[in-house]
Amino acid sequence: MQASKTDIKNRIKQLTQILKERGIDAYLVPTDDFHGSEYVGSYFKCREFMSGFTGSAGTLVVFQDGSAGLYTDGRYFIQARQELSGTGIMLYKMGEPGVKPLPQLLAQKLPDGCLIGFDGRVMTVMQVTQIENSFAQANKTVQFSYEEDLVGLIWDERPNLPAEPVFVLEETYAGKSAKEKLSDIRCEMKKKGAEVLLISALDEIAWLLNIRSSDVDYNPVMLAYLCIEEETCTLYSSILERKQSEEAVRSLKAFDVLLKPYDAVYDAMASMRGKTIFFDKANTNFALLRSATDNRLIFGCSPVTLHKAVKNDIEVANMRLAHEKDGVAVTKYLYWLKHLPADSKGRLTDAGETVTERFAAAKLDSFRRMGQHYFGQSFEPIVAAGPHGAIVHYSADEETDAPLTIDSFVLHDTGGQYLEGTTDITRTVCLGSVTDEMKRHFTLVLKGHLRLMSAIFLKGVRGENLDILAREPLWKEALNFNHGTGHGVGYLLNVHEGPNHIRYRIPDTFEPSQSAEFAAGMITSNEPGLYLQGEYGIRHENLMLCVEHEKNEYGQFLAFETLTLVPFDLEAIDDALLDREEKDMLNAYHKRVYEIIGPQLTQAEREWLLEVTAAI
Repeated sequence: MQASKTDIKNRIKQLTQILKERGIDAYLVPTDDFHGSEYVGSYFKCREFMSGFTGSAGTLVVFQDGSAGLYTDGRYFIQARQELSGTGIMLYKMGEPGVKPLPQLLAQKLPDGCLIGFDGRVMTVMQVTQIENSFAQANKTVQFSYEEDLVGLIWDERPNLPAEPVFVLEETYAGKSAKEKLSDIRCEMKKKGAEVLLISALDEIAWLLNIRSSDVDYNPVMLAYLCIEEETCTLYSSILERKQSEEAVRSLKAFDVLLKPYDAVYDAMASMRGKTIFFDKANTNFALLRSATDNRLIFGCSPVTLHKAVKNDIEVANMRLAHEKDGVAVTKYLYWLKHLPADSKGRLTDAGETVTERFAAAKLDSFRRMGQHYFGQSFEPIVAAGPHGAIVHYSADEETDAPLTIDSFVLHDTGGQYLEGTTDITRTVCLGSVTDEMKRHFTLVLKGHLRLMSAIFLKGVRGENLDILAREPLWKEALNFNHGTGHGVGYLLNVHEGPNHIRYRIPDTFEPSQSAEFAAGMITSNEPGLYLQGEYGIRHENLMLCVEHEKNEYGQFLAFETLTLVPFDLEAIDDALLDREEKDMLNAYHKRVYEIIGPQLTQAEREWLLEVTAAI
């Protein structure tokens, strides 16, 4: 249950009083857990507890004078404004003109020699380094109080740390043994001159050891640290105390992984005096860095990141199967949705019951559950009717759960976790009749999606080079969308992973390790959109596999193979806005969808799919 505005004000007041008692000028509450994760378990939702903002990205700053502000990105501007209203917390829209990044705001607002507080376990080295750099540029010094979790002093009924069962991902699905992966990573360590590699990123540990769990909703990972040395490998976790994890324990011990308690990692880092330790600043927490100060430290992108991003042949083959199963489920759902009757008020109904956003999301999940090896959703589902579609990461709750009505758009952004991989798809569906303007916007977004889908490019290209393909049709009309165009996707892992991405703007906090050249085997989303506040939102998303194309005297060319197999809504397309090449792209895609998905449907569903994938 979301906290009231009064609750939020009281919590800020309590924290302010603690800051005064400890002489702390400002306190930071990020979204992160101890591992720099994008999504976090309920124990770590301190920022949500303190601010009432429920989005997956943002940092709260509370000053000793009682003022407070929340930084978040363009995906959450509308949502954050609504949820912060009445709390007294100011919204800082990251990347917008006149909005200084948080490190610069702190350096400008706070005095020389100030004391900034935070829980050192939930602030990454990168985040703290950016603050230090901003103060240095302002010719100021700054000190940190990082050894105490002040929110924990306020949060009386805080959930426990998760400890879900751990299971082994067999080589049939992983494509490579954990022993082989560890050998590859040790070779990378030698190249970098590292004696020790500390891995904090939960998805990297899960991928490297071929284990999965469910400590974080939607992300099949376990809370843990992994320390790799030349002859030893130590997993710091609570796996020995977890139920139904015996097979995983046996598997880890079989290739000589030492098992130690979760919190013992700090003492382990402190005891490694004189060794050369490799850290990834993006996900190693500041407290761990301070524990290892008597060592020579090397910073860079974890060598696991790129290995994980480039899927092996077995992972690729399995991901194709996952998307085939997912395509069947989503197509069945669309058939169901398109054939629902409406009541006298224009609301869709199913067996006399009004179909709401949450009803529809549950129905879509029920179709996915019919598929073999389905584990659950890969992120909190977004089914957004009408104006809710303009809230990029909207999620319906009991209060906002709106009915689906005719003569409108409904945006679906959902995904599944299968033994064969992870899916992520967005379809904007036309219910009844829509206006010419709505069709124009739908088609402009589709044009960008088709152009990116069909890109052919030289090896060495990064996502910043490709983004224009998706945005140009919108930019020509002075339109835009305020989020990235594409992100990497894991294998039965996090639905968002790096280092591959597609975006046009390099963030202020950019680090070179956060970007990578495209390589065959990477899987990336293609999801341009358009959002009209108070009216509707449109997004078209498929996942694409990077594949090798032609190689000639100019070098190796790469291209994309679209993995997602679900039709786009022809009823919302303005044919006149698509040129012949774009129509051919869409027709070829729809032909493939029908050929692969059609045989797996009922006769009625198959006949409908033939109609909605007809050539234009």
